[in-house]
Amino acid sequence: MQQVLLALGKRMRELRAKQRFSQEAFADHCGLHRTAVSLIERGQRVPSLKTLLTIAAEAQAKSGHDILAMPTWWPHAQADLLEPMNDVVEAVIKQNGDVNGTVKYLGKAGDKWLGVPACIGSQIKGPCSRIDLMKKHAGIDVQEMYPAGAPPKADAWTTDAFLKAAEACHKGGVPFGIGLGETSDSVDTVGAFFLAFGAQVVDAKGNVVVKNDNVRQALEYYKKLMAFLPPDVAAWDDGSNNRWLVSGKGALIMNPPSAWAVAKRDAPQVAEQCWTHGFPVGPKGRFAPFLPYFWSVWNFSKNKEAAKSVLLHLSQPAAVEKLVAASGGYDLPAFEKLTTLKTWAEEGPPKGTLYHYPNPHQHQTLSISASPAPPKIAQQIYTQATLTKMCVRFYQGEAMEKTLAWAEGELEGFMRS
Repeated sequence: MQQVLLALGKRMRELRAKQRFSQEAFADHCGLHRTAVSLIERGQRVPSLKTLLTIAAEAQAKSGHDILAMPTWWPHAQADLLEPMNDVVEAVIKQNGDVNGTVKYLGKAGDKWLGVPACIGSQIKGPCSRIDLMKKHAGIDVQEMYPAGAPPKADAWTTDAFLKAAEACHKGGVPFGIGLGETSDSVDTVGAFFLAFGAQVVDAKGNVVVKNDNVRQALEYYKKLMAFLPPDVAAWDDGSNNRWLVSGKGALIMNPPSAWAVAKRDAPQVAEQCWTHGFPVGPKGRFAPFLPYFWSVWNFSKNKEAAKSVLLHLSQPAAVEKLVAASGGYDLPAFEKLTTLKTWAEEGPPKGTLYHYPNPHQHQTLSISASPAPPKIAQQIYTQATLTKMCVRFYQGEAMEKTLAWAEGELEGFMRS
């Protein structure tokens, strides 16, 4: 499937170039957001082409579904056409508890809620470790560090400890499977590590601040880490880390429980040794990538009140619990009182493997790569995989200041687009 998408993207890029369209001009011509064109041309699968085209077509026609599921950045991209959802979200928060800062960052424009935080599709992309291999090669008992049914004992799980574990597992022939490609999984992981070092490339006010010591520190860290990863990680897509885990080749990947779920079916001996847990803590904190979805309603919808009633129903605890159970624990509600549902405690093998997946003890800050830049700028940083490209360029021998200058030029270009 990935090869098909890459071929489609390549052909679309060729045709666009032949007609002398820039990405921006082509996006305007087709009624798409520039980010959608970039995603398609690079063969990225998330969000789906169908979703992007549906959102763009309905926004242009001002007609369509009453409710749409919008991934991460898309509420801000369509903010002017979305019905305020404050009445629904505020009622749900009162019942289910507050939402994390990333949900507010992506789901609000000023005081306006652009959508209701959705359970379906929302995910944390934290470490999924092999219990046996981490214990054997790195001397780390991930079940003891993140015990099922109890708070983490992870004070020693630092970025330095992570680096030492990566080195040990590399020497043992089972390297960590962490991508440095241009698709979502790679971008999400590097974004969490950058935040752990306090490394911002664009600040919350939209200023380009990439030339700072925290960014330099993050790049130096990634240069050390990449030496212990598989040699082709710069070419990995979102399926590569899943295949790495299921094949038994690696001791750790960064992913929601989808890879473990596939292993249950195709490689049960691998699945029974998997444990999902938290990110390592860095000098500026412990951050984990969180990709929320939102249920939004067009402001031209003819059934706004009915749509809001449906979304209020879908956000009730009983409904959320059914959705989580139906997904096998993959889908995550954003509300703080709904992080301890029985599905995560009972799923296995091994039983309790997903207990820490929803961050039940809130020991991590849930984040998204490229924040805290204003969302419309951050979306471009994310889609263009600027952070992973910086890491790869520096690892491959480019001088630090040259990498930072390249990134500065890219970021300043995003400001103009």
